[in-house]
Amino acid sequence: MSLFSRLRPHVNSRTPRVTAGGGGRLSAGSGSSHRQQRAGSASSSSSPPKGPDTSLFVPVSVRTDLSADGSVGAELAQPLQKGQSPLLMPPVGRAQSCCCVFLEYCHVTVAFFVSVLTLVCVCDSDKLLKLFNRFYTRKEMQKLAADQGLDARLFHQAFVSFRKFALEVSTLPADLHIILSDICCGAGHIDDIYPYFMRHAKQIFPMLECMDDLRKISDLRCRCYQYTSNWIKLSVIFHAGPTNSGKTYHAIQRYLAAKSGVYCGPLKLLAHEIFEKTNDAGVPCDLVTGEERAIMDTEGRAASHVACTIEMCSVAVIDEIQMIRDPARGWAWTRALLGLCAEEIHVCGEPAAIDFIRELMYTTGEEVEVNTYQRLTPFSVLDQALESLDKLRPGDCIVCFSKNDIYSISRQIEISGQECAVIYGSLPPGTKLSQAKKFNDPDDPCKILVATDAIGMGLNLSIKRIIFNSLVKPNVNEKGEKRMETISTSQALQIAGRAGRFSSKFSEGEVTTMYRDDVPILKEILSQPVDPIETAGLHPTAEQIEMFAYHLPDATLSNLVDIFVSLSQVDGLYFVCNIDDFKFLADMIQHIPLNLRSRYVFCTAPINKKQTFVCTSFLKFARQFSRDEPLTFDWVCRHVSWPLAQPKDIKNLIHLEAVHDVLDLYLWLSYRFMDMFPDTKLVREIQQELDDIIQQGVRSITRLIRATNQSITNPLQTQNSKPGQTSDNSNKTADRNSPTHPRAKRGPSGDNTLASRLVREGLLTPGLLQQLQREWSKQELINQYALDTEHHDSNNKGKKK
Repeated sequence: MSLFSRLRPHVNSRTPRVTAGGGGRLSAGSGSSHRQQRAGSASSSSSPPKGPDTSLFVPVSVRTDLSADGSVGAELAQPLQKGQSPLLMPPVGRAQSCCCVFLEYCHVTVAFFVSVLTLVCVCDSDKLLKLFNRFYTRKEMQKLAADQGLDARLFHQAFVSFRKFALEVSTLPADLHIILSDICCGAGHIDDIYPYFMRHAKQIFPMLECMDDLRKISDLRCRCYQYTSNWIKLSVIFHAGPTNSGKTYHAIQRYLAAKSGVYCGPLKLLAHEIFEKTNDAGVPCDLVTGEERAIMDTEGRAASHVACTIEMCSVAVIDEIQMIRDPARGWAWTRALLGLCAEEIHVCGEPAAIDFIRELMYTTGEEVEVNTYQRLTPFSVLDQALESLDKLRPGDCIVCFSKNDIYSISRQIEISGQECAVIYGSLPPGTKLSQAKKFNDPDDPCKILVATDAIGMGLNLSIKRIIFNSLVKPNVNEKGEKRMETISTSQALQIAGRAGRFSSKFSEGEVTTMYRDDVPILKEILSQPVDPIETAGLHPTAEQIEMFAYHLPDATLSNLVDIFVSLSQVDGLYFVCNIDDFKFLADMIQHIPLNLRSRYVFCTAPINKKQTFVCTSFLKFARQFSRDEPLTFDWVCRHVSWPLAQPKDIKNLIHLEAVHDVLDLYLWLSYRFMDMFPDTKLVREIQQELDDIIQQGVRSITRLIRATNQSITNPLQTQNSKPGQTSDNSNKTADRNSPTHPRAKRGPSGDNTLASRLVREGLLTPGLLQQLQREWSKQELINQYALDTEHHDSNNKGKKK
């Protein structure tokens, strides 16, 4: 009776079989559910749900050494001795076994039943394998599985796992044991395996059971309703105009006159600038960025005005609104625009964003007032290129798109006897401001600026002429792919607009290029209209990822985010931002035991994944955090080897910049985990000292370049220069073999060697190329020495003979 009670759930679950569409069989319960699903999908065919990217589904391992049924199946149908022709008993045999058990309790002889009812069916492992393979090839089963969310990829993975489970498990579940017995002995149909196959598939792919819930969680349509739970009637004013048109100025004037307000900008430099200007105007203002908090009130009370970076904002003035379409950061502008609660919102940006912002705010029922501004000072594109650094004049700014070009041109300018300032993205904000002040100071001998496109926003510079050293820069598209592309019209206007700043001594600006071939290209780029903005970025929140983790507890954070993006649905106004950086950090700390919320916060940290030292520090921070050990000031000093000396070469300078980023990371985390990162004040103090050290290093950057012993001017110069040619000649005229020169990428006249192509495509840096050349030369010497030695030995042997 105990045996029957254990078997009852499996007997009840075995429903009558019905014929499938293709003549096969399946359980009636399963068939009805599939018909209902198909009917439901047909009714909603007008808007079918987005199909998931099943390549992201990672199967969960199923243990083969445990069975909840114990040996019930073996007791009813004899053990399956895989590989040794097991005995599988038919239904009559199972009746015999049940009778034997029952009659044994009644002390009644069973010899008669054994002699009459015994029927043996032989089914070896080869027969079982053929049985499973027949099931796999049936189109009807594949179609039914597809209705349950198993596409061809998942069906194959589930089948391989199911077959392995059935052949290797120590004790099969009783119902599956009996079904296989029936089929092998001709008392069942091969389609009867389907319910048990699907049960196994949902065990290894748990997301199949909750796909509808996952789709609802990741549905990002009508995202505005997530931000506006407490709507108030507000006024949206769009200040549209090009660079240097005064659009931000007018918005800030309204911001200063208001009782309270918040300025939101894309850069710490912009937040610092508004913070200082607001306090200078007599309006108390606090500063809030990811890594810094500055409270003006001595007693710690919040001021009525706040200047912050976009990721930290909630209300007031939103600057550079065109960045709402940025593939990586656009979500922050979307959250700011739709999530704020203010009586008045001032939005500043390019005119190309006007129509989109109107359409976006229409979904929330708000009207947009547009104020259009014209440029305060004109700029013109010159017909002649610079072509030689000897033609540089005070107020010139050479714009490069790689740090190597910055170093090269700075060195050449220093050799010519002029002094230059240097600004690029990875410099600390204090160093950038120091270099900008040096360039703007009329009493300072530094009159030339060499910079990257970091000058496009955040710095006020007295520039007369912008000179594009190249029109090609590396870009990352929405798929996260990095490519060398010609700069867009928006980027070109943003940079060119820095020429002829209003209220500076240069009333008109000029724009040109370093090479004559680039001039017509630049004119064509600037003559084209700016591409209109059509979509706004979105990003999964921590709450959404936590809900995903509830349904998929065994999935990694990186896999959760991938599945979220795969299932997410957005309307025509939005796109899901690129999450490669998030996934990179998630994979890096996956092995560290952290709760999901802390792991998510760590993975949103703004770090440069190209910096090895920064990534290593991030990993150590997470490991220390997981041990519940506070990251003290002494611990940080030991980690970064503080105090640090003045940089002796470019390599030292780059390391100091990385250390500054590590301290930024500490400060960023300290405002999210105050107990675990307690020494914010002390870390900020040494960061300021480090900023001063970096500033001194940048002031003498040409000395550092000389100390590196690298010829960065032309990475292929050692193999392309003619005998007797000196480097002074190449310093006076721009190097046409530069990897950023357009002719190097266009036309047959450029250098087409493999090395030059790798450098142009950004796959190999000039420094690495020179290191490879040195290693190749060293290896050639070793090989030549080996050949000479071998030849010498053979000659000696010949002489002895």
